[in-house]
Amino acid sequence: MSSSSREALESIMRAGLEAVHSGNAVSRWVRRLPNGSLRVGDRILPPRAGLWVAAMGKAAPHMAAAVEAVSGDHLRGGLVVSPEGHFQGISLSLESREAGHPFPDQRSERAARDLLKIVQGIPDEDILLVLLSGGASALTACPAVGLTLVQLEEATRMLLASGADIGEVNSVRKHCSSFSGGRLAVASATRKIEVLAISDVPGDRVDVIGSGPCSADETTFSDAREVLDRFGLTERIASPLRDYLEAGVQGKRPESHQADAPGLQGVHYRVIASNQDARSAACQMGQRLGLRTVDLGEIMQGEARVMGARLAALSQGVRWAKPILLVAGGETVVRVTGDGRGGRNQELALSAALEWDRMKRVRKAAILSVGTDGRDGQSEATGAFADEKTVRHGLELGLEASKALERNDSYGFFSRVGGSLPAGPTGTNVMDLALLWVDEK
Repeated sequence: MSSSSREALESIMRAGLEAVHSGNAVSRWVRRLPNGSLRVGDRILPPRAGLWVAAMGKAAPHMAAAVEAVSGDHLRGGLVVSPEGHFQGISLSLESREAGHPFPDQRSERAARDLLKIVQGIPDEDILLVLLSGGASALTACPAVGLTLVQLEEATRMLLASGADIGEVNSVRKHCSSFSGGRLAVASATRKIEVLAISDVPGDRVDVIGSGPCSADETTFSDAREVLDRFGLTERIASPLRDYLEAGVQGKRPESHQADAPGLQGVHYRVIASNQDARSAACQMGQRLGLRTVDLGEIMQGEARVMGARLAALSQGVRWAKPILLVAGGETVVRVTGDGRGGRNQELALSAALEWDRMKRVRKAAILSVGTDGRDGQSEATGAFADEKTVRHGLELGLEASKALERNDSYGFFSRVGGSLPAGPTGTNVMDLALLWVDEK
């Protein structure tokens, strides 16, 4: 794989990310009309109506900046919460705070409680604009009465390490929360609520994005307990949290809010950027570069190492008269059993490289897999690049790819062979993208 081909894949990836940049997406839905009126989502603000902003997630700073740029005198106040480092280069008039991610901390709880207090005081004639993106669940973690943040944080760690997907993790978090599962919207004093969301979940499920602070919850206490049972965590989590969920199963605690809750009737919800948008832009860029492009869809799920091997095998089965670009999206999981560092995208790329190495005859191929939020797991990388020669290159450096995969040390491997892609906030978060280039020969 030549360096020029890698550069092409990186340019295709950048095109995909640019298409779903949160600031651009928000600007399409919060803008001045020709008559000077301000449109926010599906509503047009009356001349004297106020606008309040609750922005949560990795893309929150860019989303809030886009709102501030056009809102003028309508802007009354609010709060912007994002992980450390995501406010870099962005100046906001709205109050801005950093909080814990991927694991909640006391800053997360304070931010959630302050947001609840803010929305409770919004005048009925004003509009609440909720800007939601991935990471909001941890950034606004607020334990239900009778639980503690430490208990919630420990459960989150166990779930993420177990291989549970985001829907399963959030089903537990929503049922242990005073903020998620529609509770933010229900707490609001105004029934005029607009939600603009950047989707980081499979199927763009609004009840899963950020644990659905303004959405009806489709899961139950029984679903949450079943998740813990399935991953062998029921007896490992703190007993107060286990007892809390059991009381909910027995009907002794109220479920999260359902679709008929009065407080959810005034919510207008719109997903303004998704994985599909990023894949579409990537395919268009690939075509401009002369590649035959195929959008495989949102197929990345399950174990990262399994999906990596499947994508590598698939790449060897396609045939065309010119180089082919395969574009896949979604979000896999990693079951952590080793002591290494890495993330799901690096593990997926390493697994693909190992699959190509196992094959006797391999066409020239390469994969570039990244987390669109700019961070891949607990590492200083956003993802990794690999080709059919990566495993052999590692051996030349004294590295065994199979052992690195066994130890969950994909970052350690790629940082030495030159396949690691540097991390950094991207201003968006629409799950993961994998680009596979295959030579026609």
